Amino acid sequence: MIRFSDYKYERPDIEKISKEFDNLLEKFENAKDVETQNEVIRQINKLRNTIDTMGTLVNIRHSINTEDEFYKKEQDFIDENEPNFQNLVFKYYKVLVNSRFRKELEGKWGSQVFNLAELQLKSFSEEIIDDLVNENRLTTEYDNLIASAKIEFEGETRNLSQMFPFIESKDRDVRKKAYEAYTNFFEENESEFDRIYDELVKVRDKMAKKLGYKNYVQFGYDRLGRTDYDSKMVANYRKQVYESLVPVVVELMDRQRKRLGLDELRYYDEPLWYLTGNATPKGSPEWILDNGKKMYKELSKETDQFFKFMVERELLDLVSKRGKMSGGYCTIIPDYNSPFIFSNFNGTSGDVGVLTHEAGHAFQSFMSMDYELPEYKFPTYEACEIHSMSMEFITWPWMELFFEDDVEKYKFSHLSDAINFIPYGTTVDEFQHFIYENPEATPEMRKSKWREIEKKYLPFRDYEDNDFLNRGGYWFKQGHIFQTPFYYIDYTLAQVCAFQFWIKDRENHEKAWEDYMRLCKAGGSLPFLELVKLGNLENPFVDGTISKVVKPLKEYLDSVDDSKL
Repeated sequence: MIRFSDYKYERPDIEKISKEFDNLLEKFENAKDVETQNEVIRQINKLRNTIDTMGTLVNIRHSINTEDEFYKKEQDFIDENEPNFQNLVFKYYKVLVNSRFRKELEGKWGSQVFNLAELQLKSFSEEIIDDLVNENRLTTEYDNLIASAKIEFEGETRNLSQMFPFIESKDRDVRKKAYEAYTNFFEENESEFDRIYDELVKVRDKMAKKLGYKNYVQFGYDRLGRTDYDSKMVANYRKQVYESLVPVVVELMDRQRKRLGLDELRYYDEPLWYLTGNATPKGSPEWILDNGKKMYKELSKETDQFFKFMVERELLDLVSKRGKMSGGYCTIIPDYNSPFIFSNFNGTSGDVGVLTHEAGHAFQSFMSMDYELPEYKFPTYEACEIHSMSMEFITWPWMELFFEDDVEKYKFSHLSDAINFIPYGTTVDEFQHFIYENPEATPEMRKSKWREIEKKYLPFRDYEDNDFLNRGGYWFKQGHIFQTPFYYIDYTLAQVCAFQFWIKDRENHEKAWEDYMRLCKAGGSLPFLELVKLGNLENPFVDGTISKVVKPLKEYLDSVDDSKL
């Protein structure tokens, strides 16, 4: 059996690929019938999959070990050349949408690929290739800066991920010191983070204006493939969050303050849920993985098959180590029909979160592998996150395997945390709209604006005497702000949908699973709001959806005597 370590990387030959691509495009344009065009589409997608496979293998191997010189160089090569590959796809989209057989092609492949192609044609041009290379270089610079963290704490050198068990310590002094040590890394590198971000904002604004956009906002939406909602709908959604959810979160944070027996809840208290300590998995990473196998075997035959595939082919890199990038992600390696899960286990409940969240993404892509179009293997981000966040809730009946006697603790904090997250995600989104509507803002103005928006959505947050956080530096740690502008509200939209799966699953597991499977199998063949409808979910943009969805969640949380946890 072939394993991830056997997956072969070969640097793509740009000249050869470009020639092959151009020949196929010529064949497409000269085609006398739709069958010929269909065959060319298949050949083009085969070529695209190979390019994507090589780029993805580099990304994965570089993120597992940023100190590996070979993959560091290959990452630079990919960053530099990815816009050239993008240009080939751009040329393909151009002939695709203008095909004389478009109607027949839409009948075969569906209209979503044409919607996405048209957005890409608006948001790409050869004249921005150098800017895209620069953008890639800057985001890799950010990733490498984050991965370079070496924090001296409790007699050892640790990276950012390895600080979290101390940030969640039951001892308030340890919590405070750990959070300060974590924050100090960002403060010590403040001018670097400011420089990287400033250059990113400027290059993105420049690209948007070159392509005829007023600013980066709509350009950013188009790059994310948002075909059925706009920034006005998102602004109205944020208003719903502010009115219907912020008061609930303020109440939950006050419950936390009382549980911890504190007069004031400070920023370094927020990560600790209970005086008796947070719920943590009761075994080693290997033990967690074994329980993951059991959970997915019992959940369904499809999840059993999927998880066996992942484990046998070693498609999970889970444990935090030196030189490894922070965070977690799921990606696809097209030529091997393989999802891949990357994470940083650190002994917190987040370790189990990865096995449910990232596995939700991986399971969806596993169920969508038969789609011939690369566009349909993953949906757009906000729809993607429904699969991951819903899987976190669908697997609740198995949480006892991981948390044993702490299972009720885990469930209470998991659900509360998911609710608490939405105003934070909304803060990130409102901040990004300000940033790209005001690209000339200075680093100081940006941080000051962050703090202002933070106070609106997170009015309980108290940074005490931490100057860096009081000045508005918290967002430096949020990679999405640097890497993929406007991809963050997606998590909150998906969370509102995932809450509906939590409600449905408690009422009727079989029906909820049926809806979930239908959603996974659809992959990216439909836009966000049509996928919402397909999953029998209510539209998060519609006024009243948030207050309706949060009601049963609040009832559940109110029924728990959290003072005893």
